[in-house]
Amino acid sequence: MTDAPASAARPRSRRRFDSLEQEAYLHLWRAYDRLKGIEDELFSAHGLSAQQYNALRLLRSVHPGTMPVLVMGSRLISRAPDMTRMLDRLEKRDWVHRERRAENRRVVEVGITPAGIALLDQLADSVRDCHQRQLGHLSPEELQRLVELLNKARAPHEDLEGPWKP
Repeated sequence: MTDAPASAARPRSRRRFDSLEQEAYLHLWRAYDRLKGIEDELFSAHGLSAQQYNALRLLRSVHPGTMPVLVMGSRLISRAPDMTRMLDRLEKRDWVHRERRAENRRVVEVGITPAGIALLDQLADSVRDCHQRQLGHLSPEELQRLVELLNKARAPHEDLEGPWKP
């Protein structure tokens, strides 16, 4: 006679999740973790973080102009706790440049360099392939519905004036 594991012998006295909201949130977190791993694999091969890539994309959108650091920070997908350090790393690799406004030396402007644009161009196909690996198994209709649900879930927590407002 084999002994069954103690957990198999005990009836489940508690639900697996405390609430439907908790279950949804934990599934969202788990999905993020799995999808992020695929993204991290891509960017780490280029000595880049997803946050740095996002910053470069934002800067390319205003090129040949620049963007105030505070504005860039508000537009990033996730909060960057230390913008200065992130920009230091990007500047060290000649992917961005910073300058202070003559009329207000407290405002730091940041722009993308030709090397930064070249990096984004080099990564373009790989990023598309990454997104295909992450979510290509979903139909266009499912993807659209997912976007709508995520916007709806995020809406009460977004800055009403920010770029991510629904």
